[in-house]
Amino acid sequence: MLRWPLLVLAGLCPLVFLTHLSLLDLPYYWDEAGYFIPAARDIYAEGAFVPHSTLSNAHPPLVMAYLALAWKLFGFHVAVARSAMLVVSVVTLLGVFRLAARVVNAPVAAASALCTALYPVFFAQSSLAHLDMGVAALTMWGLVLYLPRRIPQTGARGDSTLDAAGESPEDAHGEPHESQPDHANLRRWASVALFALAGLAKETAILVPLTLFGWEVLCLLARRRERIAAALCLGPRRALRRSLMLLWALAPLALWFAYHYSRTGHVFGNPEYFRYNVESTLNLARTLEALWRRLAHVTAHMELWVLTLSALAAMLLRPLRDAEGERRRIEVPVQLLFGALLLAHVVALSVVGGAILARYMLPVLPLVVIICVSTLWRRVRLWALVIALVCGAFAYRSVNNPPYSFPWEENLAYRDFILLHKDAAHVLSDKYPESRVLTAWPATDELKNPYFGYLERPLKVFPVENFKREALEQAARQKSQYDFAFLYSTHGGLELEEAAQVLGGNVVYTAQRNGQWAAILKVSSEQ
Repeated sequence: MLRWPLLVLAGLCPLVFLTHLSLLDLPYYWDEAGYFIPAARDIYAEGAFVPHSTLSNAHPPLVMAYLALAWKLFGFHVAVARSAMLVVSVVTLLGVFRLAARVVNAPVAAASALCTALYPVFFAQSSLAHLDMGVAALTMWGLVLYLPRRIPQTGARGDSTLDAAGESPEDAHGEPHESQPDHANLRRWASVALFALAGLAKETAILVPLTLFGWEVLCLLARRRERIAAALCLGPRRALRRSLMLLWALAPLALWFAYHYSRTGHVFGNPEYFRYNVESTLNLARTLEALWRRLAHVTAHMELWVLTLSALAAMLLRPLRDAEGERRRIEVPVQLLFGALLLAHVVALSVVGGAILARYMLPVLPLVVIICVSTLWRRVRLWALVIALVCGAFAYRSVNNPPYSFPWEENLAYRDFILLHKDAAHVLSDKYPESRVLTAWPATDELKNPYFGYLERPLKVFPVENFKREALEQAARQKSQYDFAFLYSTHGGLELEEAAQVLGGNVVYTAQRNGQWAAILKVSSEQ
């Protein structure tokens, strides 16, 4: 029974670690340095689950506690944190494989795991200390346990082989279950436990059990309309009390918020964080913009369109037939359930969440991949060649930036950002160790905190809010408070020539990587 996960694991681990080997020693990037690593360090050093070295934003602590445990076991190093996150990405891919094998077959599962691993956003996030990969891992395995051991197939007669507990009378190896209802309940509780852990990794993970609960209630309401119930529901009717089990997944997160309130006086994080992620997002124009971008994240972003358009084109072809007959599709209730999960995330994360980042969709993005790969396998004879082309497009986009603005963490542009900052920090530390440096976040934290990996000793920093003209003009009136300016390319900031003109400084160092730049200016204190 354990042969297939061991074989897949043996293939996934070398693939993931070897392709990320050059990234393991990269210093921490952006939100890693801004929150997640300081919060994990507080747990590691003091057992403080509510961080104090950074303002608490009420994110539940599971991923940070996991990093703290990795540091306790293997040492407080950047490479340990990145390796720990790679383990999580391997677990996620193993879950993608198992879920796809459950709803289709092993060839589709292998191709789905490979496409997911190489998708630029997933690939970039695999070694970054963010929360979403942990949520993705727990969600994939939660869905594996949530679905019946054998998905009910509707054949020409329209019959189903599920028993009263919603399980097949035979397991995946053709052996009968001894105590079917107890076995189904055990799987249900195990899935609830994983969804609950996902909620302790990130609060938005509760979208999954809430959507599943709503879906089952909808099935109960449709139970008198047999055709609708057959299209929506997995297996026979279930009692409402069994659906209510899913709501237990919300309890640990509620307890965390209560604990956070008792320690800070705030339920959902510090007021500034709540204002940015909730209050400032509740307007129609912003929601519609976010909705458009979220839809792109699950259909087109970072060359995902190559896969989705290929699948749409394949729908024009007839299903293939082999020795066993017409190739199996993902059953309609499963496809609709996957669609409901995707829609819930797209809509909810368009309404709340200040930053519209593609990584927030990682917990459900593999569902898109599984559906598209299954469609190609079912309808395209040379489907493996199409998958190879898709993987090539993903690999290309990982190292080559798209022709539109995007957060650098969504492909390997984040590596260019880190290396530019690390080299500039070394120049400042080696040549001007006693200097006072003007810069903006996240470089302010990079220069002040050696454990972020950019330098060995801290430098004195004069912070500015950003590199826009207004902020730099104000800083130009305070030249006596800094000697150098560390500038770099940012979305909305001035270009180097304009910034140097506003500050009245001379460029003593500059570097470029794939469209990004970093520079150091020597600034005269004379007004």
